[in-house]
Amino acid sequence: MSAILIRNADHILTMDDTRSELTGADILVSDGVVQAIGPGLQAPPGAQVIDAAGCLVTPGLVNTHHHLFQTLTRAVPGGQDALLFGWLQSLYPIWAQFGPEEFHVSALTGLAELALSGCTLSSDHCYVFPNGARLEDSIAAAQEVGLRFHATRGAMSIGESRGGLPPDSLVEDEAAILEDCIRVIDRFHDASEGAMLRVAVAPCSPFSVSRELMRDAALLARDKGVMLHTHLAENDEDIAYSEAHFGCRPGQYAEDLGWTGEDVWHAHCVKLDTAEIDLFARSGTGIAHCPCSNCRLGSGIAPVRPMRDAGVKVGLGVDGSASNDSGNLAAEARMALLLQRVRFGADAMSAREALEIATRGGADVLGRPDCGRLSPGKRADIALWDMTGIEAAGNWDRAAFLLAGPVKVRDLLVEGRHIVQDGTLPHLDLPALIARQTALAARLAA
Repeated sequence: MSAILIRNADHILTMDDTRSELTGADILVSDGVVQAIGPGLQAPPGAQVIDAAGCLVTPGLVNTHHHLFQTLTRAVPGGQDALLFGWLQSLYPIWAQFGPEEFHVSALTGLAELALSGCTLSSDHCYVFPNGARLEDSIAAAQEVGLRFHATRGAMSIGESRGGLPPDSLVEDEAAILEDCIRVIDRFHDASEGAMLRVAVAPCSPFSVSRELMRDAALLARDKGVMLHTHLAENDEDIAYSEAHFGCRPGQYAEDLGWTGEDVWHAHCVKLDTAEIDLFARSGTGIAHCPCSNCRLGSGIAPVRPMRDAGVKVGLGVDGSASNDSGNLAAEARMALLLQRVRFGADAMSAREALEIATRGGADVLGRPDCGRLSPGKRADIALWDMTGIEAAGNWDRAAFLLAGPVKVRDLLVEGRHIVQDGTLPHLDLPALIARQTALAARLAA
């Protein structure tokens, strides 16, 4: 792979260990890795030169929680004004109609949207597999778009006939779930530094799988050396379900079944109490904070400020587009900043801290210290934000671009490869993809 020199950036927010910031500086990249950062770097023979004048340069953003299949079901009328459980029950019958094409096209659309918003690494929580759909459908989409990808093999096993939320048509046999987890891990998981593809084990939630599957999934994941992911403590209904069915709060349930530790991250955690926050901090358990989805579903404002103060690892997630209606990670970071100020005061979170959560914070949650920061030896996942447009006009502090700046990147590099160039996806026919996505959504609606 030829070298790339990003030259003359107005401002570079490295998110390195000292949170250093540089002005009028360059970044040299080769073999998918940042080689040097500083002023006056020289391009080696044959290197591609990217002019970053007028740009803020940051690490690529990291998305720690998504349901890419849901990009086909944005703004569905039956679920627009429902809380979590009612929203799920209105959408389950629609998702039951999906097949491999729907999963692949929806994932392509969602990943393209993420890339345009500056995301270089995304997790995806896929927990329904109707009509022959497989995890491969979204993995292929990530490879086509070019993003670094953590696919999670989710599952639901308790249907309505057994007291669960999902219809029986969407649940799977638990032995078959574990068997397929082994299959996809053995086939796709890459544990090496700089990996483009990893796999995690991710039963959907405590209210859609059995206690036995939660425990067995944790044992399997640790045997295979992969991470664990699920939803937890998302809203008041979630807490009430846990107390009624398990006799304890979600944090205690997770700990009892082996679902805490450095290799675990939970989505949402809006309703964690002080003891649960302390548990997550002590155990190194990570959290995927999804502020827009939490607002859309009326779930509440997650206590990110106390979590961060306690030392909990926190990253950002856009969640599914059926409960967010957008997959823009830069906009998600701004929402995280604003909501913490609404709850805890105007000084509760700075723009720089919100960006840190969106970059190295998310990378740490996903067990990727090789990503989410710009320093020699780290992966060349880099976002260039054009600060010369109307959104940033009059901005006095370019590093605070979440307050006044673009939510779409000019250029995006993943592993040193150009994924977004001049605001477009050069390797993807986006108009054709949008037309295909629109046709599939119309067919489902009909």
